[in-house]
Amino acid sequence: MHFRVHLTDNENTTQSLFRVLNYCRTLMWTSGAKRRMTGGMKTELVSAICLQEVELPDRPSDCREDVKNHADTFTVEDAVERIGFGRFHVLLFIIMGSSNIVEAMEIMLLAVASPEIRCEWRLDDWQVALVSTMVFLGFMVCGVLSGFVADKYGRWKVVFGGFVWSAYFSLLTSFAPSYPWFIFLRSMVGCGVAGVSQGFVLKTEFIPAKYRGVLLPLASVFWMIGSMLIIILGMLVVPTLGWRWMIRISVAPSIILIFLFKFIPESARFNVSAGNVQAAVDTLNRIAKMNKASLPPGCLVEPVVEKRGNWRVLLSSTFRRTSLLLWYSWFVASFAYYGSVLSSSELLEKNLLCVTDGNHEHRVKHRPEDGRCYCIPFASSDYRTLLISCLGEVALVPLNICLLNVFGRKRSLMVLQLMAAMFFLMLNICTTMFGFTVVLFLLRSVVSMNFNVVYIYTAEVYPTVVRSLGLGFSTSCSRIGGMIAPFIAQVLMSQSVILALSPFAVACTLCAVGSFLLPIETKGRALLQIS
Repeated sequence: MHFRVHLTDNENTTQSLFRVLNYCRTLMWTSGAKRRMTGGMKTELVSAICLQEVELPDRPSDCREDVKNHADTFTVEDAVERIGFGRFHVLLFIIMGSSNIVEAMEIMLLAVASPEIRCEWRLDDWQVALVSTMVFLGFMVCGVLSGFVADKYGRWKVVFGGFVWSAYFSLLTSFAPSYPWFIFLRSMVGCGVAGVSQGFVLKTEFIPAKYRGVLLPLASVFWMIGSMLIIILGMLVVPTLGWRWMIRISVAPSIILIFLFKFIPESARFNVSAGNVQAAVDTLNRIAKMNKASLPPGCLVEPVVEKRGNWRVLLSSTFRRTSLLLWYSWFVASFAYYGSVLSSSELLEKNLLCVTDGNHEHRVKHRPEDGRCYCIPFASSDYRTLLISCLGEVALVPLNICLLNVFGRKRSLMVLQLMAAMFFLMLNICTTMFGFTVVLFLLRSVVSMNFNVVYIYTAEVYPTVVRSLGLGFSTSCSRIGGMIAPFIAQVLMSQSVILALSPFAVACTLCAVGSFLLPIETKGRALLQIS
């Protein structure tokens, strides 16, 4: 007895074999067949079918073959959209959002500690400004490096390494014996924070498109928590234990996150671009199980990209204009944000505000005399003003979400940058202390929202193969703005308030024009895998 098997279009080797065996069993047990066959005949028949006469093609069960035979396939984007939002994304939002707490505490620490280190080491204005500049220098150098490594070897490794690195050198900063050691160690902290910032890419690549405009702006809540924590630590710890213990205690969130980070998987988009499809499928299955959802039917198929992290893509004809305008937008975002933070602390520390209802203490303008430095610690009222201004970073988050989802990314950037320019100029107006607090509150709100939008736009506009590198180049450009801001907000401010605030307003106005010229709107668009 001989059989020849023909595969159907959607049938694989295993399915064909089962079809043959089922047919044999039915034939053998059909009425009369059993009585006519001896045991030897049955054995011979099964052997003939299964080992000799069944002619099956040599066809591996590979998804690439399934594509050729028109089987169902899906991409990571399809899987992410099918899984939707669920428990995994809540966990992702909390853990990765908490990385913003670490970053905010490390950056805001400079504003809180500057009066103390100025007093301890008898520093001039330019030396205090150099501390912030060195942090941003470390961030700038390692921003590009961390982006390249993240695109080449994975996002998870870079973010985890950033946590460990920043926590270690931040702790060492509290033992700095001298000013040179302090600025060196702070620059190392900036390098670690650059790695932590890649967590934004990791988080973005797991979120469905329709939720990105809501969830990503909400990350500013964690930044506000970090800013408020370091201010509260300064208020409670600095007057009694000093700034060194404030830094030691501030390392605690980083250490906690190092242990929690094991619950976050590597980006599935990175895995498929690196050819590790099975790891991507395992990750997506895990997320689907947590969200009580299922993957699309078929095989996960994405092209393998050998040249990941290629900087030439950023300056190709497709992205050249976008990249150049984005880099300036990042420069201004950092320049304006840290300018607002450092300007507020400088105005409060030196009592340079023009207030109509200030008490005698606020009317005393503190300036260095005869080249000698001065020790003016923050008062409780100064800490309260900084706390209120931090609340401004989240108070208008609903407005930010509305702008992103109604007007899109480009128009949101234009509106926020023009508003920031206006509020910088309004700080020059002589008003009450309450009026100053309100203007500062609104200024911190719009510059924080602008930073959120430019982060979101950058993560959405570049393809997976250069997304981390694009963010790395962008954040490096932003740190140039962060390096310049202290010398204007902390050095020039002592000479003239209007001269110090005007550059921030002009830069924001020019940036609004650049945002108008951006060629791509990313609202509602799927994340690109390759360009």
